[in-house]
Amino acid sequence: MFQYTHDEMALLVDQMTAAEKADLLSGRGLWKTASIERLGIPSILMTDGAYGVRYSTTQIGAGDSDDNSLQGFLALVNQQAEEAGNMFGATRPATCFPNGNLLGCSWDVDLAYRMGAALAAECQHFGVHLLLGPGINTRRTPLAGRAYEYYSEDPVINGDLAAALIRGMQDNGVGASLKHFACNNSEIERTTTSSDVDERALREIYLAGFERAIEKGKPWTVMSAYNPVNGIHATQNSWLLTAVLRHGWGYDGLVLSDWHAIRDRPASLAAGTDLDMPESKPRKAQLLAATEAGRIDWETINASCVRVLDLVQRCKANERPGIPADLEAHHMLSRQVAAESIVLLRNENAALPLDANVSPRILVVGNGAISPTIQGSGSATTNPYRVDIPFTQICNRAGGNCAIRHLPFDVETTTAAASAIDAVLRAAADSDVVVVFTENEKGRNGEGNDRDTLKLLRGHDDLISALAAAGRRVVAVLSMPDTVEMPWLHEVDAVLACFFPGQGGGEAIARVLFGDQNPCGKLSASMPVRIEDIPGWQTYPGEHGRHVYSEGIFVGYRYYDLKAIAPAFPFGHGLSYTTFSYENMSLDQEKIEPGSRCTATVTIRNTGQVAGKEIVQLYVRPVKPGLKRPIRELKAFSKVHLEPGEAKMVELPLHPRDFQYFDVSHSNWVLDAESFVIEIASSSRDVRLSSSVACERQTFPPKKLSPQSSPSLVFSHPRAENVLKSFLVAKLLLSNEEAVAILDQVRGSFLGFYDTLSWFVGDSVPEAAIAAILEELNEKQHENL
Repeated sequence: MFQYTHDEMALLVDQMTAAEKADLLSGRGLWKTASIERLGIPSILMTDGAYGVRYSTTQIGAGDSDDNSLQGFLALVNQQAEEAGNMFGATRPATCFPNGNLLGCSWDVDLAYRMGAALAAECQHFGVHLLLGPGINTRRTPLAGRAYEYYSEDPVINGDLAAALIRGMQDNGVGASLKHFACNNSEIERTTTSSDVDERALREIYLAGFERAIEKGKPWTVMSAYNPVNGIHATQNSWLLTAVLRHGWGYDGLVLSDWHAIRDRPASLAAGTDLDMPESKPRKAQLLAATEAGRIDWETINASCVRVLDLVQRCKANERPGIPADLEAHHMLSRQVAAESIVLLRNENAALPLDANVSPRILVVGNGAISPTIQGSGSATTNPYRVDIPFTQICNRAGGNCAIRHLPFDVETTTAAASAIDAVLRAAADSDVVVVFTENEKGRNGEGNDRDTLKLLRGHDDLISALAAAGRRVVAVLSMPDTVEMPWLHEVDAVLACFFPGQGGGEAIARVLFGDQNPCGKLSASMPVRIEDIPGWQTYPGEHGRHVYSEGIFVGYRYYDLKAIAPAFPFGHGLSYTTFSYENMSLDQEKIEPGSRCTATVTIRNTGQVAGKEIVQLYVRPVKPGLKRPIRELKAFSKVHLEPGEAKMVELPLHPRDFQYFDVSHSNWVLDAESFVIEIASSSRDVRLSSSVACERQTFPPKKLSPQSSPSLVFSHPRAENVLKSFLVAKLLLSNEEAVAILDQVRGSFLGFYDTLSWFVGDSVPEAAIAAILEELNEKQHENL
């Protein structure tokens, strides 16, 4: 039994040789930590991923040597999800849950917790101690190759869903690894291109989700990213890993690297990356040489060793290897997660749900109905225990009274597309409804590859438009890593956004199509009309090794609101087969002061004919803030189930940070606005109720005055005008009126105070005299604080 107190761990570390410490701070093979048999220190096993347990029998069972680890790792990263026959043979079957791009649309922390608990059960069954997820990098661009792994463009959703998943895993004895810290938002030259982000955007957007997840979920580990951040690799960025993560947020868990992300092992350890993964003999040699040469202090080394031991102890204390995992129950859960996350984007004239009695002739078109894309490609790719085929599930749901046909649609050339479209149109002529399964081009997204287009597969846009032009009732079912362009959007009757729905996606789609599931997902990322509307498009993907995040804090819906651009579908949008009313909003505070909390209360009523779930969203809109801020920002949400006619009161709490912005001039969060409008909404563009609350602005020391200060700043000091007037009267023998006239001339200048004054008085007033007066004003102001 490996069980020690913190002090005993420190004593254990003191017994280690320098080589043993270097071993402990490095992996063993591809997926384990090092064991030290002499001291009774066991190793632990970790593996990918965030939405399914990827257990490679060849990589994990091949021993602990690192000889072939890089080759195995590159094969893993470069795999494509559709290459199941090639890649899954050496991987144990596990539940492939909906990917982050769809789970994010659930806005459901309870479902995320249950999914985390199921992942933990499968890890325990396989003997895995640490699962390398969840990933919560901000979906700032839909082109990002790993956008499918992540939840949202907003830090509130990212943080809350990640925290729930983490708790579900760790409450059941399996550690989580929150990743990729930070700004891993593009796959283009991802290990060398620096994500250049201003500090305010980092604090308010890109780090905020991590901070929220760490505060609420307390992950056992955090994974540092491949990319540099503002010119310094994330693995050796002491500002990120030490100043922010440890000192700022108080994180006391372990930081491990992404696989082979470390460039300089001694520098990474000094910066805060405790564990180097996977094993690398050259990097271990670097670390050992640096320790022996005294280039790293022993306090840093020992602290990292203790954190590794603490992780090992947590994992070993909670392990239950070999317990059975109920994969069938998990498959049912994967269906539920997908069904409650799918987003009904459009539903004209109640085209959905389908009624087999009214529309008995159904034509299903597209290869995705038979061979569905259930997940993205890369290191997280999971070997699914079973896969629901959409067409099969549709047939099962429709019943014996329906005539259901399927036509594939897979074309390589424009000529072939025209012929295939004609064949579909002929088949559709005697159909009541056509359900088109469509997706973006395969192989051009996933780990290692950003998309370069938002377009669908060749011929799919033309097919959908042709069916609509022929007067067919068309339902489009979208499978995608993130948004796609939909030039036919206003021509079709209904659109379902399914993203990557996991192994239960086929049944989930059928349930939604036929109304057995009332859709209740809402978009967790905005869907632009065209690629050029993506925030930061003008600087994507960067040049000369620098990727400037030019949109700053205006990510996603914040950008579309600022620019008054209408997206194809806004953040938070999602339709239902029922309707909801919002009533009786109230706030429990009349004024927001520094440190204030506030709770908004609203009644939600199901005014339709079927049961459903509504996602209630709370946005905060600042009025006359001290710095430019987004028009509105999501700060709280709640998902509520209502039977027809039922009403429930929903409470949405707001915390002090929810009213603040990060001011780099103060290096802190500040409260500075005239007032706030609290908005209760169904989406970021569908505000149902609002209420204003006053704000008591935070006060700050005034800026220090100097002769180079602007006249407007100088005159903003309450005593400046009288003191300066008296000085000019005495120094230049002027009347009060003459002194005031000179100061009035100075007042409107855009130049520095002394430069402007000298235009009117020449060198008769030395700069040193003005400097002395202003310094005295500074001191008086400081005394009054």
